[in-house]
Amino acid sequence: MALQYKTEGFVFKKEDIFEADRIFSVFTKDFGRIEVLGKAIRKIASKLRGGMAMFDLSEIEFIQGKNKKTLTDAISIKKFSNITKNPEKLLLVVKISEILDDFIKGQEKDEEIFNLIYDTLAKLNDYQLGIPKNQPIYHYFFWNFVSILGYGPELLKCAVCSQKLIPDSLYFSNKEGGVICKSCLGFKSNQIPIKSDTVKVLRLILKKEWGILSRLKVNNINDSLKEICDSYCNYLLLIYSHKSQLDI
Repeated sequence: MALQYKTEGFVFKKEDIFEADRIFSVFTKDFGRIEVLGKAIRKIASKLRGGMAMFDLSEIEFIQGKNKKTLTDAISIKKFSNITKNPEKLLLVVKISEILDDFIKGQEKDEEIFNLIYDTLAKLNDYQLGIPKNQPIYHYFFWNFVSILGYGPELLKCAVCSQKLIPDSLYFSNKEGGVICKSCLGFKSNQIPIKSDTVKVLRLILKKEWGILSRLKVNNINDSLKEICDSYCNYLLLIYSHKSQLDI
């Protein structure tokens, strides 16, 4: 006998299959990531279409069969309409969806991640974006996301020797998981020089000091933020890829 469930969630990925079906990847409040099949949902007459828009907060009902979940009802309960009207904001949402897809593979409830997605979308919806690369919203999401996963960076002391950080000559180490001092640099490779101002911004991000972050002009450290974020993200993806291979 198939079981029916109801939950709330955000669609962050969709894939068309067959003539009119679609598989949705949804991060839900009660189950974490799930894949749910929307039968005939691409047909114009489908009553489910409006409730499964990308990154709306939706209330969904599904039947758990032997091998798959099948969508039976979907209602959008919170629309972030300013995001869908702004191409620059949509690009940031695409980056966030890619992070979710890359890092979250199995079904596991995590209310912290659910709340972070909601929090990020609400801020993105209300925030007046200028040049998207100069905005802290993506970094706000990424660094808090990896911290929830257990990979938050050490920013208060040297990640190697645990000594107090001196503003000059700081480096970010992916392997050590945070900022290291010049004395601990040694002969290690692939360490990225990091400005003390960048460290301060990262601390504000992890404290979720959005009131301060939203007013900061980070043009002068944006390249540094991007380099460190991209490097750490790629490093963590290698770790996750290795774990996946071991689980097979």
